[in-house]
Amino acid sequence: MSARILSGKEIAEKIKQDVKKELEILKEKGIKPKLVAVQVGENPSSRVYLNAQKKSCEAMGIEHEVKNVNQDTTENELIQFIHTLNNDSSITGIILQLPLPQGIDVRKVQSNIAVEKDVEGVNPANLGWIVYGRPLLAPCTALAVKELIDSTGVDLYGKEVVMVGHSDIVGKPVSMLLVDKFATVSICHIGTSEKGMLETHVRMAEILIVAVGKAHLIKGDWVKEGSIVIDVGINKLGDKIVGDVEFDVAKERAWWITPVPGGVGPVTTAILLRNTIIAAKMLNRQ
Repeated sequence: MSARILSGKEIAEKIKQDVKKELEILKEKGIKPKLVAVQVGENPSSRVYLNAQKKSCEAMGIEHEVKNVNQDTTENELIQFIHTLNNDSSITGIILQLPLPQGIDVRKVQSNIAVEKDVEGVNPANLGWIVYGRPLLAPCTALAVKELIDSTGVDLYGKEVVMVGHSDIVGKPVSMLLVDKFATVSICHIGTSEKGMLETHVRMAEILIVAVGKAHLIKGDWVKEGSIVIDVGINKLGDKIVGDVEFDVAKERAWWITPVPGGVGPVTTAILLRNTIIAAKMLNRQ
């Protein structure tokens, strides 16, 4: 068999159309969403990403601004700057662009972003709401993974899900989102790999999600026949961009599989736009 390619572009377009409708309603009420991205220092790759983000926002009619902070800023100064943005009523969404300079506690700064302006869902309070089964503003990539799985029409109840990677913005929140739908979720990480058990777990997965950032970590012949494969990884291998899963072999075994690029990425961007609308509605009690 050959897998169906789970393209993120079509799903992203549908989300964007919904965002446009919501945006029109907000603008009729005089509400204008504005997203501010905070960048500390200069990072060329971050600049490329932020320019793409700005383009996506402006194409939808959402105002986007990048605030540059000096590389030598202290943690306290950065937190005070975040508080200034929190208190600015014209701003409805805040993004903290990573990486931050050494010596600054990322989690501490993220925890100071106002919960209702935290469009990336990185404030511990927003992560906590996922555990309660009531996600308000959840991490965009985690929501994108859930959106892609839902688009296949699969019933998650009792499904064997293997999540490879346990980051705060993908692995952990994805696991909680799926557990809330009564999926049976196993989380694999470096401990699983070092014990030689990664392949064993992957072979059991009816739904396999991989978010590690290591090219072709998951061999294609490990993939269970008829499974759904969501590859979050994006890596450079020679002159190619590849995922964490060995795509060419895996697609001959899976039922659905996301490509890299073109799978999770476009949906993540669309979810950011949707979160921006949700934040604007929360702030204005809509």
